Amino acid sequence: MSTMAITNTTLNGERADLFQALANARHFLRFTVQGLSDEQAAQRTTVSELTLGGLIKHVSAVEGQWQEFMVKGRAAMAWDGADFSDMPPEALEMFLNEFRMQPGETLEALLENYAQIASRTDALLAQIDLDTVQELPAAPWFVDSQWSVRRTLLHIIAETTQHSGHADIIRESLDGQKSMG
Repeated sequence: MSTMAITNTTLNGERADLFQALANARHFLRFTVQGLSDEQAAQRTTVSELTLGGLIKHVSAVEGQWQEFMVKGRAAMAWDGADFSDMPPEALEMFLNEFRMQPGETLEALLENYAQIASRTDALLAQIDLDTVQELPAAPWFVDSQWSVRRTLLHIIAETTQHSGHADIIRESLDGQKSMG
């Protein structure tokens, strides 16, 4: 864990709102996987390739990547091309494995890694200039050519929330458990 514990009481205004929105999104994602075995976390329950452990792993990797982007810009991004067809096969396999629990990986370790990445994002949020603008890499899924740090944080929140919804569907398909309702 990071030595710097950030809470919404140590931040104010916009930073406190961003922190709380991200904390809430992370809470629901982690809540969805509580009480699962490693086997359950690795199990596909829908036609999708997604698994609960794979989602935790993916959200962790994506949040870590966007942390680097906020600081280093476009150069920090693993891809910079028109689409995934430009990726070397080993890079594509690494990307796909980001969504899969590998043999020997545990849900507990994935959650610990996620907590460490979240702690680093929170520390960054506490001090980074939200108005810093970075050029985005070339990709068909970006409408804009650049994002501010603020917009990048909003993207992390949106991505976490979207995948939390995916996780809820997968969990309900697994054992009937619902995060809400």
